[in-house]
Amino acid sequence: MQYISKLLIVRKFSKVFFFMLPLFLNSCEKSDTDTSLSLPKISVDENPGAKPLSPEKTMKSIRLPEGYHLELVASEPMITEPVAIAWDGNGRMFVAQMQTYMQDINATNENLPVSQILLLEDTDNDGKMDKKTVYIDSLVLPRMMLPLDDRLIVGETYSNNLFSYRDKNGDGQADEKLQVYKNDTRDNWNLEHQKSGLIWNVDNYIYVSTGQVRYRFDGTKMIADSLPEGSRGQWGLTHDNYGRLFYSLAGGEIPAMGFQQNPAYGDLEFYMSQWEKGFEQVWPILSTPDVEGGVHRLREDSTLNHFSASCGQSVFRGDRLPGDLIGDLLICEPVGRLIRRAKVMNTGGKRMLRNAYQDTEFLASTDMNFRPVNTATGPDGNLYIVDMYRGIIQEGTYTGPSSYIRPQILKKGLDKNVGRGRIYRLVHDGYNRGSKPQMLDQPSTRLVQYLSHPNGWWRDNAQKLLILRNAREVIAELRKVAACSLWDRIPFFKNNNRHLGKIHALWTLDGLGALDQKTLFEALEDPDTQVRRTAVRLSENYLRKSDQQVLYRLAEMQTDPDVDVRTQLALSLRYFQTNTSRRMLETILKGDSKNEMIVSAVKGSLGKWETVKEIDLQTNGLSASDKALIQKGAVIFKQLCATCHGSDGKGLQLGETGMAAPPLAGSPRVRGEKRILIKILLSGLTGPVDGKTYPGIMPEMQRNDDDWIAAVASYIRTNLGNNSSVITTEELIAIKAKEPGHYEPWTLKELGLKDK
Repeated sequence: MQYISKLLIVRKFSKVFFFMLPLFLNSCEKSDTDTSLSLPKISVDENPGAKPLSPEKTMKSIRLPEGYHLELVASEPMITEPVAIAWDGNGRMFVAQMQTYMQDINATNENLPVSQILLLEDTDNDGKMDKKTVYIDSLVLPRMMLPLDDRLIVGETYSNNLFSYRDKNGDGQADEKLQVYKNDTRDNWNLEHQKSGLIWNVDNYIYVSTGQVRYRFDGTKMIADSLPEGSRGQWGLTHDNYGRLFYSLAGGEIPAMGFQQNPAYGDLEFYMSQWEKGFEQVWPILSTPDVEGGVHRLREDSTLNHFSASCGQSVFRGDRLPGDLIGDLLICEPVGRLIRRAKVMNTGGKRMLRNAYQDTEFLASTDMNFRPVNTATGPDGNLYIVDMYRGIIQEGTYTGPSSYIRPQILKKGLDKNVGRGRIYRLVHDGYNRGSKPQMLDQPSTRLVQYLSHPNGWWRDNAQKLLILRNAREVIAELRKVAACSLWDRIPFFKNNNRHLGKIHALWTLDGLGALDQKTLFEALEDPDTQVRRTAVRLSENYLRKSDQQVLYRLAEMQTDPDVDVRTQLALSLRYFQTNTSRRMLETILKGDSKNEMIVSAVKGSLGKWETVKEIDLQTNGLSASDKALIQKGAVIFKQLCATCHGSDGKGLQLGETGMAAPPLAGSPRVRGEKRILIKILLSGLTGPVDGKTYPGIMPEMQRNDDDWIAAVASYIRTNLGNNSSVITTEELIAIKAKEPGHYEPWTLKELGLKDK
């Protein structure tokens, strides 16, 4: 151990100079001093017409910052009711159409299997689609698409099964259908709340918007991997250059969430403190009476005052629009007929969202039928917008006879506009469209070059195709791309795309099972923050195998100059539970005891180790059904709750910084009124508790089913030193029925409870 300590000291001092370079080098994310852009305020159209407009007139109704313009890519009758787009490696566009969605106000025949996925092509390269084939017919509201090589994975509404489709004879129609994931359990959620996304992230996992699952594709099948707490977004999912995921929850009126850490490490939300004050307010330029939330969601000028239908988000990662847009988050708001542009700010490792414009929006329309539901960076380097272009955007559950919006819809005649749709390309003066890709026809050696392409679409697809091909012939070349040269350490020679190429090369090697220790160790010394962070995360495979050499090398990262690297180290150490790991976590925490990200990461890792401890289960004198409920709750508690509250319910101690969460043992909120405990479990809890302030918050659990919530509530009330009664599923349902929906964490004051 003395030799190792000396070695670490020598290595540390030999790298001091190069570790200071990130102060000059790193341009990978927006700085926390980035300022809002200016945009003139636009007067509101307080009485817009509901009559459908031509695509050309709709584009004239859309207000954009100076220099930006829209181009029409496709419209009716070529496409109808489009909801999502994706491109194959040769730049051909797939369009998912929900052709039965809300064809009248009662959603008549909505679930008939008549929807389609189209294949569109631009054969003369003028930027507008001129060739259409029905790639897949007879689908039930298709909602997810993932192009692989010459295969397309598709997910339909109400189904958990996934199928791969392929066009074997080149006629533009799929003639091969193979099941790649089997789960015959019907998804009975409202269709607005079911899975979407299905995106291949930089870490080679395939993510969806909601649920406790992600996937890996092994060449023929989707292999499910469980997530500890799951994700809980709705329509839309995106990632940035470094794999950070962005979800949204329209039902909870939450425009963006899930972006603080990967869901593999659990759920982490700072809620209102991860947005600039007022970020949740939106600024339409037309009257918006068709708002599910009713009059309290309208301003005096009858415009939507708050996000209501946030969806279809994407991080712009292209190269054919102004550079200040790269890395910004675009969020669709179809009820407001607008798209928000959000700056993603790095504030000490915590990400914060800020509206790029003061009290106005990046894109807004006065056309009542403009319904942006999705966005994506295209192969040509521009931003694409999917406009479902229709009168009704809300699903039938919310347009019933007693709903607020039904008379608003009928008054305007919005229910009459169906069977249309548009896809736009956002362009800018002085920029030309990028070249059309031909990746499916190119050798793997050429794909390696694209890992450093300035357009993220090309980088993502090159990595994906190399892994799908199992291109082991390029392993040596990938290691060269990942390597750090002297020029990388000199600011004057900094290549802003080279660090991205390294990250993709490292993950491609990982996907090929060819990431060797030498390449990993070199990446840990890279001058770029995000390369080092990537290397720390990639070390987890070695930590799972108890590789002491990798652990000792990671010990050097305890005092890395960047908080992102230290945070990632704290997260990754949960996969190697040793005394050395614990000391490393304590060192990290001691240096950053006030940093929310560090404290949360250390808490999660130490809490993960808490779940190893055995739980003493008390069920004496209870009925068989109550015992079963408590036993189920004990399992849930150990897997989830113990990571903050400790296996004994007395709280997890975080060194000198206090406890991670309030004790449950002896808690009056646990032992007391059932209604209060249920409200906390459903919506979460924040603020001081018993006179103490804790890092983070108690997250909401309402996405879990009633049996799940009743079980965990019953366990903590009857165990952990508490001796109250169980809460049956029937009692839970009755309590929920009497409580209005609440989507933000409670405070004790809001619950009518006194704090010490």
